[in-house]
Order: sequence, then structure tokens, then C-alpha cells
Amino acid sequence: MKASFNLSNSLFLLFLIFTFSCKTAKVSAPEVTATVAALESAYFQFKEPAITHRRFRHADLQPLIQKHSAAFRITTLGESVEGRSISSLDWGTGKTKVMLWSQMHGNESTATMSLFDLFNFLEASGDEYDELRDLLKSKLDLRFIPMINPDGAEVFKRRNALDIDLNRDAISQISPEAVILKGARDDFEPKFGFNLHDQQVYYNVSGTPKQATISVLAPAYNYETDVNEVRKRAMQTIVGMNQILQEVVPGNVGKYDDGFEPRAFGDNMTKWGTSTILIESGGHPNDPEKQYIRQLNFMIILNALEQIATRSYGQYTTEQYFAIPDNGFQLVDLLINEIRIPVNGKYYPVDLAIRRRESSAGGSYFVTGSVDDLGDMQVYFGLEEFDATGLNYAEGKVFETAFESLDNIDGAKAMELLKQGYLAVKVNKGAKGDLHQLPILVLQSTDNFSAGWRTGESTNFFLEKDGVRKYAVVNGYLIDLENPKEQEFMQRVY
Repeated sequence: MKASFNLSNSLFLLFLIFTFSCKTAKVSAPEVTATVAALESAYFQFKEPAITHRRFRHADLQPLIQKHSAAFRITTLGESVEGRSISSLDWGTGKTKVMLWSQMHGNESTATMSLFDLFNFLEASGDEYDELRDLLKSKLDLRFIPMINPDGAEVFKRRNALDIDLNRDAISQISPEAVILKGARDDFEPKFGFNLHDQQVYYNVSGTPKQATISVLAPAYNYETDVNEVRKRAMQTIVGMNQILQEVVPGNVGKYDDGFEPRAFGDNMTKWGTSTILIESGGHPNDPEKQYIRQLNFMIILNALEQIATRSYGQYTTEQYFAIPDNGFQLVDLLINEIRIPVNGKYYPVDLAIRRRESSAGGSYFVTGSVDDLGDMQVYFGLEEFDATGLNYAEGKVFETAFESLDNIDGAKAMELLKQGYLAVKVNKGAKGDLHQLPILVLQSTDNFSAGWRTGESTNFFLEKDGVRKYAVVNGYLIDLENPKEQEFMQRVY
């Protein structure tokens, strides 16, 4: 998916980049569109093919880091609690120092993927992007730390091996990883910093049903949330990044609350004199492995580096930054409206807000659906919404005859059993925790399963009308029994 260029490559790229970035330029919509096309083309040309999903470990990255040893200055900064190396990759000879760090939380890997795409871009030569590379190399001195929390990444969890949230360890520095990050900052003294994270997919752009696919923040350095020159530069750069995002994901960008957190690295980086830009990768439709959001990270980071190299961020204002909509936290996976719940022989119409929580399992994962809240849910938005007016909640059964193993049941058989009123099957062989993608619950050794409609309970039930089952809700997934759609079920054996 490369752009097709009719002009000479170098002249065309100069038009795209420098017309857009010139301090005095009035940035027009066509210029932004052209810049987006160039950034998209660069991503598809330099995307790192060895990374195809968001669950990878420290060992997976080591050969990719060494692949760039000729073009980057690679340094081992220290080791994690469990003895895994933490490396930096430096590139550029310019005076303006920029430090980018990713995966402070072990299960927040989207930007890590995009950094390796960016390494490929910066290392290449002899193509239409050489003018941009020369600009970045001569103006910037870049330091990348692609995985600050390798122990957390090993088990794909947020915290490190001490069970400490590294983003609350900037001052006490109990963790060796926090010591390494603070030391890297003090040694390098960057003018700009990029604090790269992932956020839950339930963040929305406040007041709208749109996911906050990317959220941004120029962190405050004090409780008063004052704006000094250090913070102002971050705000201005974010405005330029947002112009790119509004071209490709219009309305899907949110801004974090800037309340000061005295233990956080982002807030303290600003306090220590580094203009810090927080990027949080959220959710996007049909992108469970965040490969599209990976592309967005590549595009806005490269754009931001170009802004910093040319100082073109100066054309933007803090007012434009504050005009970016705030984040909300009002999304759920499934919102069922007006479902009739039976209590003491009477039916009550309520809304059910259901979220499917993700848990790691080896190199993969499974989800567990439960009721997040119920009642009047009109202030919430569902990634999937269903009007259940006139439909009653009904319990399901476990199929009496056990199957030998998972291999003896397929999707068609599972659908047949659902239509007969069974929400679960048993298997004789197979371990509790085995993964499957069947649209039915699979039990390893018990004839019971968790189900309910109350807050916190697992969501496994039928929706019926006049005693006829119309829909099933299995582990938080809605299934139309008459017209089932193709969807991916990520479940485990119970």
C-alpha cells in the first residue's frame, strides 16, 4: 500500500514535509492530507515483519535490536529485577536531544512495535525519504528505550517482578528499572521526551460513543497545572500530531486529565525540564492486536520528530491543545438495553453493561465477560449495543453427555446445542485453562457454570420471547441464534 508518486521523489517529499512544517506556513487540509499519505507509505515500506502481534517477550526483541547495531549506538543500561537486559538505541548527531521510552507497563506494547518500524525507517537510505532522514540526523540526537519493563512483558502484565507500578516509582526508585530510566534521563538530559503507553479500550472521547484510539497529554509539573515553556512545547507538538490523527481517525483522539501525580515519570520528566509527550494507545474497531494503532504511533511519532527538528511546533498554540476533547471512560463491550430480569416472579426492565476482561495465557489470551453495571445505563456507550425490549432473561443448561475432547465439537455443533438451550458442554480430556474459540462454554470436570445478571457475575444466559430462545449471551458475547455472525471467541476451558 505505497503511495504512487508522479513527481520526482525528492522534490515531492520536500513538498510534503517542508511545506507542512515551515513555521510561517498556514497548514491547509490538502497539505495535511499529502503528509498523511507520505507517512502511511513510509509505514508500509518499513514495518518490521518479525513483529505480528502485541504479545512478545524480551528474547524476541534481542535479535531485532542487534539487527540495528551498525546504524545505532546500542548500550545496555542495566538489568531488570529478574536479570533481563534493558537497552537503549541512540541515533543522530544533532543538538536537540529526544528520548523515547516504551513498555514501562509490560502489557502495553503497541508503541514498542512502532519503534522497531521507526528503526527500520531511520536506518534505510537511497530512497525518497533521504532528505527527511538527513534533516532528523543533523538536527536531533535520539535515544530509544523500547522495553523498560521486560519482566512484566514476559508474562504480559502491567507491573514489574516486584509487583510495583513503575509509573509510580519515579521518586523513590525502589525498582531497578526506575533507577535505569531516571539515570538514562539524567545522563542524556533530553529536551523532549515521549512516554509511550497503552490504555484500556473502554476510554471514549468524552460525550461521544467514539473510542479514544489515541489519547495524549502534556503532563503537569505541579499541582497548580501551570504551563511553563517546557510544558508549552509539548502541548504545541501534540497539536501538530493531532492534525495528522484527525485526518485518519477523525473524532477518535482524547486528552487525559492533567491532574498532577507526584510519583509518575511523565509528570516528573516535565518537572526535570524535559518537554514530555504522553501517547496512550487505546482501541479501534477490528484491531484486537493493535496493528492499525501501531501504524498511527509510527506516523505521529515521525511527524513529531520532524516538528522538533524544524521547530515547526511553534506555529501552534496552547489554546489548540486545550481544545482537544477530554477522555471519558464510558465504553463497554456489550450494552443490552431493556432486558427483562426476573425477581420474585416479576420482570423488571434494566440495561446491562458488560465488559470482557482479557487475561494472558502463554503467548495468547482469553476473555471473561461479566456485568460491569446495570440499571439505567444511558450515560454509557456500547462497542456493541442491543435493544432487548420485550425479551426475557433465561438460564441455560449443561449438555448431559460429555464429549471426549475439544476435537469432538465444532462451531456448528455448538450452535446446535445453543438452540436447544445448552450454554455449556463437558469434555473428558483436556486441562482446565485450555484455550478454544467455540461459541459455547466448555467445562473440564464439573456440571455447573457461573451465570447471572447481577454486578460482577459472569454473563451466560439466553434472551427469549414467549418461551422461544432468540439470543444467547456466552461469556459476554452476544449470539443471534437465528442469524449467527462470524466473530472470534477467545475462551478457556473451565
